Amino acid sequence: MRRLHASADDFEAQFARIVNDRRESDEHVAHDVQDILREVRRDGDNTLRNLTMRFDKHALTDDPASWRIDKDQCAAAYNALAPQAKDALDLAASRIRAYHEGQLPQDRDYRDDANVRLGAKWYPVEAAGLYVPGGRAAYPSSLLMNAIPAKVAGVERLVVATPTPKGEINALVLAAAHLCDIDEMWRIGGAQAIGALAYGTDTIAPVDVITGPGNAWVAEAKRQLYGVVGIDMVAGPSEILVISDSKSDPDWVAADLLSQAEHDPTSQSILITDDAVFADMVEDAVDVLCAQLDTRAVARKSWDDHGVLIVVENLTRDAPALVDRLAAEHVELMVADPEGMFASFRHAGSVFLGRHTPEAVGDYVAGPNHVLPTGRRARFSSGLSVLDFMKRTSFIELDDAALREIGPAAAALAELEGLPAHAASVKVRLK
Repeated sequence: MRRLHASADDFEAQFARIVNDRRESDEHVAHDVQDILREVRRDGDNTLRNLTMRFDKHALTDDPASWRIDKDQCAAAYNALAPQAKDALDLAASRIRAYHEGQLPQDRDYRDDANVRLGAKWYPVEAAGLYVPGGRAAYPSSLLMNAIPAKVAGVERLVVATPTPKGEINALVLAAAHLCDIDEMWRIGGAQAIGALAYGTDTIAPVDVITGPGNAWVAEAKRQLYGVVGIDMVAGPSEILVISDSKSDPDWVAADLLSQAEHDPTSQSILITDDAVFADMVEDAVDVLCAQLDTRAVARKSWDDHGVLIVVENLTRDAPALVDRLAAEHVELMVADPEGMFASFRHAGSVFLGRHTPEAVGDYVAGPNHVLPTGRRARFSSGLSVLDFMKRTSFIELDDAALREIGPAAAALAELEGLPAHAASVKVRLK
Protein backbone atom coordinates (compact mmCIF):
# COMPACT_ATOMS: atom_id res chain seq x y z
CA MET A 1 0.00 0.00 0.00
CA ARG A 2 1.35 3.39 -0.98
CA ARG A 3 0.88 6.55 1.07
CA LEU A 4 1.18 9.96 -0.54
CA HIS A 5 1.18 13.47 0.95
CA ALA A 6 0.26 16.32 -1.37
CA SER A 7 2.77 18.56 0.41
CA ALA A 8 5.70 16.24 -0.36
CA ASP A 9 8.23 17.34 -2.98
CA ASP A 10 7.83 14.10 -4.92
CA PHE A 11 4.01 13.99 -4.76
CA GLU A 12 3.49 14.85 -8.42
CA ALA A 13 5.88 12.13 -9.58
CA GLN A 14 4.32 9.52 -7.29
CA PHE A 15 0.76 10.46 -8.22
CA ALA A 16 1.59 10.43 -11.95
CA ARG A 17 2.94 6.92 -11.48
CA ILE A 18 -0.42 5.81 -10.04
CA VAL A 19 -2.36 7.54 -12.82
CA ASN A 20 -0.26 5.92 -15.53
CA ASP A 21 -0.07 2.47 -13.97
CA ARG A 22 -1.56 -0.16 -16.27
CA ARG A 23 -2.87 -3.23 -14.46
CA GLU A 24 -4.19 -4.86 -17.60
CA SER A 25 -3.25 -7.51 -20.15
CA ASP A 26 0.27 -7.63 -21.53
CA GLU A 27 1.51 -8.53 -24.99
CA HIS A 28 1.64 -12.24 -24.11
CA VAL A 29 -2.10 -12.24 -23.43
CA ALA A 30 -2.68 -10.44 -26.73
CA HIS A 31 -0.69 -13.06 -28.64
CA ASP A 32 -2.47 -15.95 -26.87
CA VAL A 33 -5.87 -14.44 -27.66
CA GLN A 34 -4.95 -13.84 -31.29
CA ASP A 35 -4.04 -17.53 -31.63
CA ILE A 36 -7.27 -18.66 -29.93
CA LEU A 37 -9.45 -16.46 -32.14
CA ARG A 38 -7.69 -17.70 -35.25
CA GLU A 39 -8.37 -21.30 -34.21
CA VAL A 40 -12.03 -20.59 -33.44
CA ARG A 41 -12.52 -18.95 -36.82
CA ARG A 42 -10.80 -21.81 -38.63
CA ASP A 43 -12.04 -24.83 -36.70
CA GLY A 44 -15.16 -23.66 -34.85
CA ASP A 45 -16.76 -26.34 -32.69
CA ASN A 46 -13.65 -28.52 -32.54
CA THR A 47 -11.68 -25.65 -31.02
CA LEU A 48 -14.45 -25.04 -28.49
CA ARG A 49 -14.40 -28.73 -27.52
CA ASN A 50 -10.63 -28.80 -27.08
CA LEU A 51 -10.31 -25.54 -25.13
CA THR A 52 -13.34 -26.18 -22.92
CA MET A 53 -11.88 -29.52 -21.87
CA ARG A 54 -8.45 -27.97 -21.40
CA PHE A 55 -9.50 -24.97 -19.30
CA ASP A 56 -12.81 -26.03 -17.70
CA LYS A 57 -12.44 -29.82 -17.58
CA HIS A 58 -15.89 -30.05 -19.15
CA ALA A 59 -16.56 -32.25 -22.18
CA LEU A 60 -18.67 -30.86 -25.00
CA THR A 61 -20.07 -34.08 -26.45
CA ASP A 62 -22.79 -35.06 -28.93
CA ASP A 63 -25.29 -34.59 -26.10
CA PRO A 64 -26.81 -31.08 -26.52
CA ALA A 65 -27.02 -30.77 -22.71
CA SER A 66 -23.22 -30.72 -22.54
CA TRP A 67 -23.24 -27.56 -24.67
CA ARG A 68 -26.39 -25.80 -23.66
CA ILE A 69 -28.43 -25.02 -20.56
CA ASP A 70 -32.13 -25.01 -21.36
CA LYS A 71 -34.84 -22.68 -20.09
CA ASP A 72 -36.46 -25.36 -17.95
CA GLN A 73 -33.25 -25.73 -15.97
CA CYS A 74 -33.12 -21.96 -15.40
CA ALA A 75 -36.78 -21.88 -14.31
CA ALA A 76 -36.18 -24.75 -11.90
CA ALA A 77 -33.22 -22.91 -10.35
CA TYR A 78 -35.33 -19.79 -9.86
CA ASN A 79 -38.23 -21.71 -8.32
CA ALA A 80 -35.86 -23.50 -5.94
CA LEU A 81 -34.42 -20.29 -4.50
CA ALA A 82 -34.94 -19.45 -0.86
CA PRO A 83 -37.51 -16.65 -0.48
CA GLN A 84 -34.91 -14.08 0.58
CA ALA A 85 -32.71 -14.79 -2.45
CA LYS A 86 -35.69 -14.73 -4.80
CA ASP A 87 -36.92 -11.41 -3.38
CA ALA A 88 -33.45 -9.88 -3.70
CA LEU A 89 -33.13 -10.93 -7.35
CA ASP A 90 -36.66 -9.72 -8.13
CA LEU A 91 -36.01 -6.35 -6.52
CA ALA A 92 -32.71 -5.92 -8.36
CA ALA A 93 -34.27 -6.86 -11.70
CA SER A 94 -37.23 -4.51 -11.27
CA ARG A 95 -35.08 -1.53 -10.28
CA ILE A 96 -32.55 -2.13 -13.07
CA ARG A 97 -35.38 -2.44 -15.60
CA ALA A 98 -37.10 0.75 -14.42
CA TYR A 99 -33.89 2.78 -14.60
CA HIS A 100 -32.98 1.55 -18.07
CA GLU A 101 -36.46 2.08 -19.48
CA GLY A 102 -35.79 5.78 -18.94
CA GLN A 103 -32.84 5.55 -21.36
CA LEU A 104 -34.87 4.59 -24.43
CA PRO A 105 -34.16 7.17 -27.16
CA GLN A 106 -36.80 8.93 -29.21
CA ASP A 107 -37.06 8.86 -33.00
CA ARG A 108 -36.94 12.24 -34.81
CA ASP A 109 -38.93 13.30 -37.88
CA TYR A 110 -39.27 16.98 -38.85
CA ARG A 111 -38.96 19.51 -41.68
CA ASP A 112 -36.56 22.42 -41.51
CA ASP A 113 -36.87 25.96 -42.94
CA ALA A 114 -35.98 24.72 -46.44
CA ASN A 115 -38.77 22.10 -46.22
CA VAL A 116 -36.17 19.31 -46.10
CA ARG A 117 -37.44 16.34 -44.16
CA LEU A 118 -34.86 15.08 -41.67
CA GLY A 119 -34.79 12.59 -38.87
CA ALA A 120 -33.52 9.37 -37.42
CA LYS A 121 -34.95 6.03 -36.37
CA TRP A 122 -33.60 3.83 -33.61
CA TYR A 123 -33.46 0.04 -33.95
CA PRO A 124 -32.29 -2.68 -31.57
CA VAL A 125 -29.56 -4.98 -32.78
CA GLU A 126 -30.89 -8.41 -33.77
CA ALA A 127 -28.69 -10.51 -31.47
CA ALA A 128 -26.55 -9.79 -28.42
CA GLY A 129 -24.01 -12.03 -26.72
CA LEU A 130 -23.59 -11.65 -22.97
CA TYR A 131 -20.50 -13.01 -21.22
CA VAL A 132 -20.98 -14.12 -17.62
CA PRO A 133 -17.81 -15.09 -15.70
CA GLY A 134 -17.75 -18.46 -13.99
CA GLY A 135 -14.19 -18.77 -12.79
CA ARG A 136 -13.08 -16.92 -9.64
CA ALA A 137 -16.68 -16.06 -8.84
CA ALA A 138 -20.13 -16.27 -10.41
CA TYR A 139 -22.10 -13.04 -10.62
CA PRO A 140 -25.86 -13.18 -11.24
CA SER A 141 -25.85 -9.40 -10.87
CA SER A 142 -23.68 -9.11 -13.99
CA LEU A 143 -26.20 -11.12 -15.98
CA LEU A 144 -29.01 -8.81 -14.85
CA MET A 145 -26.99 -5.69 -15.66
CA ASN A 146 -26.19 -6.91 -19.18
CA ALA A 147 -29.40 -8.69 -20.15
CA ILE A 148 -32.00 -6.22 -18.88
CA PRO A 149 -30.78 -3.23 -20.96
CA ALA A 150 -30.72 -5.52 -24.01
CA LYS A 151 -34.30 -6.63 -23.31
CA VAL A 152 -35.42 -3.04 -22.79
CA ALA A 153 -33.78 -2.11 -26.11
CA GLY A 154 -35.83 -4.82 -27.84
CA VAL A 155 -33.05 -7.25 -28.81
CA GLU A 156 -34.66 -10.34 -30.35
CA ARG A 157 -32.04 -12.96 -29.45
CA LEU A 158 -30.11 -12.92 -26.18
CA VAL A 159 -27.23 -15.38 -25.93
CA VAL A 160 -25.25 -16.06 -22.75
CA ALA A 161 -21.81 -17.68 -22.75
CA THR A 162 -20.55 -18.79 -19.35
CA PRO A 163 -17.85 -21.29 -18.37
CA THR A 164 -18.98 -24.24 -16.25
CA PRO A 165 -15.84 -25.68 -14.59
CA LYS A 166 -16.28 -29.45 -14.28
CA GLY A 167 -19.82 -28.95 -15.54
CA GLU A 168 -20.95 -26.95 -12.51
CA ILE A 169 -22.82 -23.65 -12.70
CA ASN A 170 -24.05 -21.27 -10.04
CA ALA A 171 -27.79 -21.69 -9.36
CA LEU A 172 -28.19 -17.92 -8.90
CA VAL A 173 -26.84 -17.32 -12.40
CA LEU A 174 -29.43 -19.76 -13.76
CA ALA A 175 -32.16 -18.02 -11.78
CA ALA A 176 -31.07 -14.64 -13.14
CA ALA A 177 -31.15 -16.07 -16.66
CA HIS A 178 -34.76 -17.13 -16.05
CA LEU A 179 -35.69 -13.63 -14.84
CA CYS A 180 -34.15 -12.15 -18.01
CA ASP A 181 -35.73 -14.71 -20.36
CA ILE A 182 -32.40 -15.63 -21.95
CA ASP A 183 -32.86 -17.37 -25.31
CA GLU A 184 -29.65 -19.41 -25.40
CA MET A 185 -27.13 -20.28 -22.70
CA TRP A 186 -23.86 -21.96 -23.72
CA ARG A 187 -21.33 -23.73 -21.49
CA ILE A 188 -18.25 -22.06 -22.91
CA GLY A 189 -15.94 -19.40 -21.54
CA GLY A 190 -12.74 -17.49 -22.15
CA ALA A 191 -11.52 -15.86 -25.34
CA GLN A 192 -12.88 -18.85 -27.29
CA ALA A 193 -16.43 -17.98 -26.19
CA ILE A 194 -16.01 -14.41 -27.42
CA GLY A 195 -14.68 -15.73 -30.73
CA ALA A 196 -17.62 -18.14 -31.09
CA LEU A 197 -20.14 -15.35 -30.43
CA ALA A 198 -18.44 -13.05 -32.93
CA TYR A 199 -17.67 -15.45 -35.78
CA GLY A 200 -20.28 -18.14 -35.16
CA THR A 201 -19.67 -21.88 -35.41
CA ASP A 202 -21.71 -24.82 -36.72
CA THR A 203 -23.48 -24.93 -33.34
CA ILE A 204 -23.59 -21.28 -32.23
CA ALA A 205 -24.95 -18.56 -34.51
CA PRO A 206 -23.06 -15.22 -34.44
CA VAL A 207 -24.31 -12.11 -32.65
CA ASP A 208 -24.04 -8.39 -33.39
CA VAL A 209 -22.91 -7.04 -30.01
CA ILE A 210 -20.95 -8.64 -27.15
CA THR A 211 -21.03 -7.25 -23.62
CA GLY A 212 -20.09 -8.42 -20.15
CA PRO A 213 -17.06 -8.60 -17.85
CA GLY A 214 -14.34 -11.23 -17.89
CA ASN A 215 -10.67 -11.86 -17.23
CA ALA A 216 -7.77 -10.39 -19.19
CA TRP A 217 -8.21 -12.91 -22.03
CA VAL A 218 -11.91 -12.12 -22.39
CA ALA A 219 -11.26 -8.36 -22.37
CA GLU A 220 -8.49 -8.74 -24.94
CA ALA A 221 -10.69 -10.90 -27.18
CA LYS A 222 -13.37 -8.21 -27.16
CA ARG A 223 -10.78 -5.59 -28.03
CA GLN A 224 -9.46 -7.62 -30.96
CA LEU A 225 -12.95 -8.39 -32.28
CA TYR A 226 -14.29 -4.84 -32.14
CA GLY A 227 -15.42 -4.11 -35.67
CA VAL A 228 -16.45 -7.71 -36.30
CA VAL A 229 -19.01 -7.08 -33.56
CA GLY A 230 -19.88 -4.15 -31.35
CA ILE A 231 -18.66 -4.30 -27.75
CA ASP A 232 -19.57 -2.45 -24.58
CA MET A 233 -16.00 -1.58 -23.56
CA VAL A 234 -12.60 -3.09 -22.83
CA ALA A 235 -12.80 -3.44 -19.06
CA GLY A 236 -9.77 -3.77 -16.82
CA PRO A 237 -9.41 -4.44 -13.08
CA SER A 238 -12.01 -2.88 -10.79
CA GLU A 239 -11.37 0.45 -9.06
CA ILE A 240 -12.79 2.51 -6.22
CA LEU A 241 -11.83 6.03 -5.20
CA VAL A 242 -13.19 7.24 -1.86
CA ILE A 243 -13.09 10.95 -1.01
CA SER A 244 -13.68 11.30 2.72
CA ASP A 245 -13.29 13.88 5.45
CA SER A 246 -12.61 12.92 9.05
CA LYS A 247 -16.32 12.89 9.96
CA SER A 248 -16.83 9.49 8.29
CA ASP A 249 -16.63 6.25 10.22
CA PRO A 250 -13.24 4.70 9.35
CA ASP A 251 -14.80 1.23 9.48
CA TRP A 252 -17.26 2.25 6.75
CA VAL A 253 -14.47 3.60 4.56
CA ALA A 254 -12.37 0.48 5.10
CA ALA A 255 -15.28 -1.75 4.13
CA ASP A 256 -15.85 0.25 0.95
CA LEU A 257 -12.18 0.08 -0.02
CA LEU A 258 -12.11 -3.68 0.51
CA SER A 259 -15.37 -4.15 -1.43
CA GLN A 260 -13.34 -3.64 -4.59
CA ALA A 261 -10.07 -5.13 -3.35
CA GLU A 262 -11.76 -8.52 -2.88
CA HIS A 263 -12.67 -8.70 -6.58
CA ASP A 264 -9.18 -9.48 -7.84
CA PRO A 265 -5.52 -9.09 -6.81
CA THR A 266 -5.15 -6.42 -9.51
CA SER A 267 -8.09 -4.30 -8.29
CA GLN A 268 -7.28 -0.86 -6.90
CA SER A 269 -8.68 1.00 -3.88
CA ILE A 270 -7.73 4.62 -3.19
CA LEU A 271 -8.63 6.99 -0.36
CA ILE A 272 -8.19 10.76 -0.57
CA THR A 273 -8.60 12.63 2.72
CA ASP A 274 -7.40 15.85 4.35
CA ASP A 275 -6.67 14.28 7.73
CA ALA A 276 -3.53 12.18 8.25
CA VAL A 277 -4.81 10.78 11.55
CA PHE A 278 -8.03 9.68 9.86
CA ALA A 279 -5.94 7.99 7.15
CA ASP A 280 -4.15 6.05 9.90
CA MET A 281 -7.50 4.98 11.37
CA VAL A 282 -8.72 3.77 7.98
CA GLU A 283 -5.51 1.83 7.40
CA ASP A 284 -5.91 0.11 10.78
CA ALA A 285 -9.58 -0.64 10.03
CA VAL A 286 -8.61 -2.19 6.68
CA ASP A 287 -6.17 -4.51 8.45
CA VAL A 288 -8.80 -5.59 11.00
CA LEU A 289 -11.62 -6.14 8.51
CA CYS A 290 -9.43 -7.81 5.90
CA ALA A 291 -8.38 -10.46 8.41
CA GLN A 292 -12.05 -11.38 8.90
CA LEU A 293 -12.94 -11.82 5.23
CA ASP A 294 -13.26 -15.17 3.50
CA THR A 295 -11.74 -13.32 0.53
CA ARG A 296 -8.84 -12.00 2.60
CA ALA A 297 -6.08 -13.52 0.47
CA VAL A 298 -7.27 -11.70 -2.66
CA ALA A 299 -8.22 -8.50 -0.82
CA ARG A 300 -4.92 -8.39 1.06
CA LYS A 301 -2.84 -8.74 -2.08
CA SER A 302 -4.88 -6.11 -3.89
CA TRP A 303 -4.53 -3.65 -1.00
CA ASP A 304 -0.84 -4.35 -0.46
CA ASP A 305 0.07 -4.11 -4.15
CA HIS A 306 -2.30 -1.41 -5.41
CA GLY A 307 -3.95 0.32 -2.45
CA VAL A 308 -3.23 4.04 -1.99
CA LEU A 309 -3.83 6.57 0.81
CA ILE A 310 -3.51 10.20 -0.28
CA VAL A 311 -3.50 13.07 2.23
CA VAL A 312 -4.18 16.55 0.84
CA GLU A 313 -4.26 19.91 2.61
CA ASN A 314 -7.77 20.96 1.58
CA LEU A 315 -10.26 18.37 0.37
CA THR A 316 -12.64 20.78 -1.37
CA ARG A 317 -9.83 22.57 -3.20
CA ASP A 318 -7.42 19.72 -3.94
CA ALA A 319 -9.48 16.55 -4.45
CA PRO A 320 -11.44 17.39 -7.65
CA ALA A 321 -8.34 17.75 -9.83
CA LEU A 322 -7.04 14.40 -8.56
CA VAL A 323 -10.43 12.78 -9.21
CA ASP A 324 -10.40 13.97 -12.82
CA ARG A 325 -6.87 12.70 -13.40
CA LEU A 326 -7.69 9.27 -11.98
CA ALA A 327 -11.05 9.06 -13.85
CA ALA A 328 -11.93 6.06 -11.70
CA GLU A 329 -14.64 3.46 -12.24
CA HIS A 330 -16.35 4.18 -8.88
CA VAL A 331 -16.08 7.42 -6.87
CA GLU A 332 -17.58 7.75 -3.39
CA LEU A 333 -18.05 11.21 -1.88
CA MET A 334 -18.17 10.75 1.89
CA VAL A 335 -18.05 14.46 2.70
CA ALA A 336 -20.32 17.12 4.23
CA ASP A 337 -21.31 18.55 0.82
CA PRO A 338 -21.22 15.68 -1.69
CA GLU A 339 -23.37 17.58 -4.20
CA GLY A 340 -20.96 20.50 -4.23
CA MET A 341 -17.97 18.26 -4.77
CA PHE A 342 -19.82 16.29 -7.47
CA ALA A 343 -20.21 19.54 -9.39
CA SER A 344 -16.44 20.20 -9.26
CA PHE A 345 -15.19 17.26 -11.39
CA ARG A 346 -16.33 15.47 -14.54
CA HIS A 347 -14.49 12.15 -14.98
CA ALA A 348 -15.94 9.11 -13.18
CA GLY A 349 -17.74 5.93 -14.19
CA SER A 350 -20.34 6.27 -11.44
CA VAL A 351 -20.54 8.55 -8.39
CA PHE A 352 -21.96 7.65 -4.97
CA LEU A 353 -23.14 10.67 -3.01
CA GLY A 354 -22.97 10.81 0.78
CA ARG A 355 -21.90 8.61 3.64
CA HIS A 356 -24.89 6.26 3.37
CA THR A 357 -24.31 5.31 -0.28
CA PRO A 358 -21.84 2.42 -0.47
CA GLU A 359 -20.69 1.41 -3.94
CA ALA A 360 -22.00 -2.11 -3.33
CA VAL A 361 -25.59 -0.85 -3.50
CA GLY A 362 -24.82 0.27 -7.05
CA ASP A 363 -23.49 -3.19 -7.85
CA TYR A 364 -26.83 -4.79 -7.12
CA VAL A 365 -30.05 -2.90 -6.55
CA ALA A 366 -29.80 0.86 -7.09
CA GLY A 367 -30.67 0.70 -10.80
CA PRO A 368 -27.87 2.31 -12.83
CA ASN A 369 -25.62 -0.14 -14.61
CA HIS A 370 -22.58 -1.51 -12.81
CA VAL A 371 -20.69 -2.25 -16.05
CA LEU A 372 -18.45 0.84 -16.02
CA PRO A 373 -15.30 2.14 -17.69
CA THR A 374 -12.02 1.36 -15.94
CA GLY A 375 -8.39 2.29 -16.56
CA ARG A 376 -9.17 6.05 -16.88
CA ARG A 377 -11.59 5.40 -19.76
CA ALA A 378 -14.24 7.38 -17.91
CA ARG A 379 -12.57 10.39 -19.58
CA PHE A 380 -14.24 9.42 -22.85
CA SER A 381 -16.75 6.60 -22.26
CA SER A 382 -19.77 5.75 -20.14
CA GLY A 383 -21.30 2.78 -18.38
CA LEU A 384 -23.34 0.16 -20.21
CA SER A 385 -26.77 1.39 -21.29
CA VAL A 386 -29.72 0.60 -23.52
CA LEU A 387 -27.93 2.50 -26.31
CA ASP A 388 -25.20 -0.15 -26.43
CA PHE A 389 -27.84 -2.51 -27.85
CA MET A 390 -29.29 -0.05 -30.33
CA LYS A 391 -28.25 1.78 -33.49
CA ARG A 392 -29.53 4.89 -35.23
CA THR A 393 -30.39 5.28 -38.92
CA SER A 394 -30.80 8.82 -40.22
CA PHE A 395 -33.07 9.69 -43.16
CA ILE A 396 -33.50 12.63 -45.56
CA GLU A 397 -36.30 13.56 -47.96
CA LEU A 398 -36.32 16.48 -50.44
CA ASP A 399 -38.91 17.59 -52.93
CA ASP A 400 -38.11 19.67 -56.02
CA ALA A 401 -38.30 22.98 -54.20
CA ALA A 402 -36.10 21.79 -51.33
CA LEU A 403 -33.47 20.44 -53.75
CA ARG A 404 -33.38 23.80 -55.56
CA GLU A 405 -32.93 25.50 -52.18
CA ILE A 406 -29.89 23.55 -50.94
CA GLY A 407 -28.74 21.51 -53.97
CA PRO A 408 -26.55 24.21 -55.61
CA ALA A 409 -24.42 24.42 -52.45
CA ALA A 410 -23.99 20.64 -52.44
CA ALA A 411 -22.91 20.68 -56.09
CA ALA A 412 -20.48 23.53 -55.42
CA LEU A 413 -18.87 21.70 -52.51
CA ALA A 414 -18.59 18.50 -54.57
CA GLU A 415 -16.77 20.38 -57.34
CA LEU A 416 -14.44 22.00 -54.80
CA GLU A 417 -13.58 18.54 -53.52
CA GLY A 418 -12.86 17.29 -57.05
CA LEU A 419 -15.82 14.88 -57.20
CA PRO A 420 -17.66 15.74 -60.44
CA ALA A 421 -20.01 12.74 -60.34
CA HIS A 422 -21.24 13.89 -56.95
CA ALA A 423 -21.93 17.32 -58.41
CA ALA A 424 -23.60 15.86 -61.50
CA SER A 425 -26.01 13.77 -59.40
CA VAL A 426 -27.37 17.04 -58.01
CA LYS A 427 -27.16 19.18 -61.14
CA VAL A 428 -29.01 16.69 -63.34
CA ARG A 429 -32.03 17.12 -61.08
CA LEU A 430 -31.85 20.91 -61.24
CA LYS A 431 -32.15 21.19 -65.05
